[in-house]
Amino acid sequence: MSSSSSDGVDKAFEEFFDEEFDNIVDSLLDVQANKPKRRAYIERDREQGHIQLWNDYFHENPTYPPDMFRRRFRMNKPLFLRIVKRLSTSVPYFRQRRNAHGRKGLSPLQKCTAAIRMLAYGESGDTYDEYLRLGESTALLCLEHFTNGIIDFFGEEYLRRPTAEDLQQLLDIGEVRGFPGMIGSIDCMHWEWKNCPTAWRGQYTRGSGKPTIVLEAVASEDLWMWHAFFGLPGTLNDINVLDRSPVFDDIIQGRAPKVKFKVNNHTYRMAYYLTDGIYPNWSTFIQSIPLPQGNKAELFAKHQESTRKDVERAFGVLQSRFAIVKNPGLLWDKEKLGKIMRTCVILHNMIVENERGGYSLSDTSQFESGESSRSSKVKMRESLHLNNMLGMRNEVRDSGKHDSLKTDLVENVWQKFGNIDE
Repeated sequence: MSSSSSDGVDKAFEEFFDEEFDNIVDSLLDVQANKPKRRAYIERDREQGHIQLWNDYFHENPTYPPDMFRRRFRMNKPLFLRIVKRLSTSVPYFRQRRNAHGRKGLSPLQKCTAAIRMLAYGESGDTYDEYLRLGESTALLCLEHFTNGIIDFFGEEYLRRPTAEDLQQLLDIGEVRGFPGMIGSIDCMHWEWKNCPTAWRGQYTRGSGKPTIVLEAVASEDLWMWHAFFGLPGTLNDINVLDRSPVFDDIIQGRAPKVKFKVNNHTYRMAYYLTDGIYPNWSTFIQSIPLPQGNKAELFAKHQESTRKDVERAFGVLQSRFAIVKNPGLLWDKEKLGKIMRTCVILHNMIVENERGGYSLSDTSQFESGESSRSSKVKMRESLHLNNMLGMRNEVRDSGKHDSLKTDLVENVWQKFGNIDE
């Protein structure tokens, strides 16, 4: 082979390899260019955010007075500080830590304030970025840990079943209001779910409306919620929710205290709730009279409907206090929505307890002197055997006792308020 032909072959190989090398380099450059860029770090000066928050609300001489703190945080300052202290000592996420450079992170006040503001105003996570100096993802993480902490550390106390002492107080209040044996009002509330998954919309949407999730609650006169059952689809009405609700589980399983009260000289052993007309005629439910005939029936309907509004007022206060459950739910995760609702109910009860002395309730002083004038009593119930649960369930759903109790209550309301209204 001649030297000229050898040089030609070498040149061809060289050009081939150069072209392939250029193609590889170009492909690598394209991959590098299409890779997602790392998020740019924003220096928010979080220390300044804590100082501003401290001077505005928690300083010895704060910028804003207590009434403005109450309006913006939905609770008094001592209660909020109690929550912050418990979370910062029990939840590692709320402890202020230092990074590798020794710089302090976000303070517990900043994190708890971000969470409570999101609950109170129902706004997005980055709404308070300029003031509290934390990003949207951090604010959402604060909300998640805040709801978990409130449920874990305060749920057992502030979303509990009524104890024997609680039941006695509720019975005393019910008797003062003309309904011996009444321990609250029960009803349902719907929370719109804006980001309901498309596959679930038919299950959660009633008619041509929007998807909703149902909250069943029992409230007393002071707006304390003794029962909260959340998570069922909005297509279910109040009776369907009741069929799935654990509201009577303690009674049927024998864990609830025994109740005994007298109405119109007749003795009853099952406390009851005031309801609207959709609920069934059980011994544990008392509805109004749709078309009252006569003065006694009209007076009973008037007092029943006004007293039953306790649960409606509780729903209204809950939504006004925490706009996040009034506005459409923006999360995709139903479990997180349930934790938010449960947290709002717990905080609502904490605020009710904290401010209970600031407004007047029914005067039950007549029962404090002794039991001679008391027509309702509470004792601890002995545990039931399994074969007795069916009998207790039938007693809860006894329509005959419902009719006799309602008749006696009509007479009792007339005897107590008839002359006054006349």
